Amino acid sequence: MDFESLDGYLLSGTPSKAELVPRLLAQRSHVAAAAPFYEGIARLGARTPDLALLALRLVLAGKKADDASVRRLRELSERGRTGDASACDEYRAMLHDGEA
Repeated sequence: MDFESLDGYLLSGTPSKAELVPRLLAQRSHVAAAAPFYEGIARLGARTPDLALLALRLVLAGKKADDASVRRLRELSERGRTGDASACDEYRAMLHDGEA
């Protein structure tokens, strides 16, 4: 799966969520744990909470989407959106191994 759009949205806000949602739904992963997230995204569209997208990203990387991991990824995402390159590097390192 190509994570460029999802990571782009989470780290920089580009593409917009309205553009991201159809892309995510068109290229759904077959990871079973991701299915509930896709169902929610299909129902909520651009109103999908960013926390759900962060949790989906963790699941797609083969990680647990527990509270601590989602909070950490959210913090890195928020810092990344301010232009913090080290946060973007940490974000990618957190997700790197195990991507599905």
